[in-house]
Formats: sequence, structure tokens, C-alpha cells
Amino acid sequence: MTRYHPLLVALHWVMALMIGLALAAGSLLLDALPNDDPQKVEGLAGHMTIGLSIGVLLIVRLLTRSLAAAPPHASTGNALLDRIGVGTHWAFYLLIAGMVLSGLGIALSTGLFPIVFGGEDGRLPDSIDTVAPRAVHGLLATLLMSLITVHVLAAIYHMVVLKDGLLRRMWFGRRT
Repeated sequence: MTRYHPLLVALHWVMALMIGLALAAGSLLLDALPNDDPQKVEGLAGHMTIGLSIGVLLIVRLLTRSLAAAPPHASTGNALLDRIGVGTHWAFYLLIAGMVLSGLGIALSTGLFPIVFGGEDGRLPDSIDTVAPRAVHGLLATLLMSLITVHVLAAIYHMVVLKDGLLRRMWFGRRT
């Protein structure tokens, strides 16, 4: 077996795009908008929809991963780097789950769901920075962005230095 299941491949790339959008929207757009700006509710609706969708896709991905045969773990020729590679993938799952759960915590503790999705003419809180899940959400976002950077650099290392064809494993094609 040389490639991952096509559903895992599709989920990888769709989730990568969605996570990039959610991180960009949260850190570049939503943080810059004051809570009394009417566009903030629209931005939150998009951010929260993407976040909840990522949570559902993560569950589908973990179920598919547990049921589908996978290629053997890639080797760099260095046992420590190989262990870091395996740990990095599990760290992704934990960080993504933490982001979804902390986002839910923010929404539930501040009453965002009825305001953002329920059509209630409510007012956003003056600030959500004092809500405990918000600090967790921000920390996890920073860790996730850092891990994404390491992941991309590792992929480039495999492609340019090792030239081992690792990236083909996470693309469509014959699995054997």
C-alpha cells in the first residue's frame, strides 16, 4: 500500500483549506472588528460554520482512519524525526479538536448561537476576551499555526532533500 484511502486524502485537503480559512478569519478579520460592528456577526457566522464543519469532518476522518488500511509510516532514516512525524499527526488531531471545543465553549458561554444563527436581534458582548475558553482558543490557534508551519517544512524536506515521494501518499491514485 502506497497511498491513503481516497476519503482520507479528500478530507486532508478540504480540512487544510478550511482550517487555513478559519485561522485567517479569526486572527486577521474577527480580531480586528469591534463587537459593535454589524459585520462582526456575519464574520462570526462564517467562522463558526467553518469551525463546526471542521469538527464534523475531524470525526469522519478519525473514523475513516481507524477503518481504512494505511501505508506504513514514512521513514526519514532518523528514528527521532520519524517519532516526531507520528506525534505531529496526533498533535494535529488534538489541536483541531481543542479548537472546535474551545470555540464551542466561547459560543455557549457568551450566548453567541442565538445571536449569530437564531436571528435574535441580540447584541454581542462588549468583549469575549475575559471568557476562559477564549484564551485557550487563542493559544491553540497559535500552536496550530506553528504546527502547520512545521508540517509544511517537513513536506518540503521530504520533497527537496529526501526526494522520497512522500507527498504522493496524500494524493489520489492507485493505492497499491
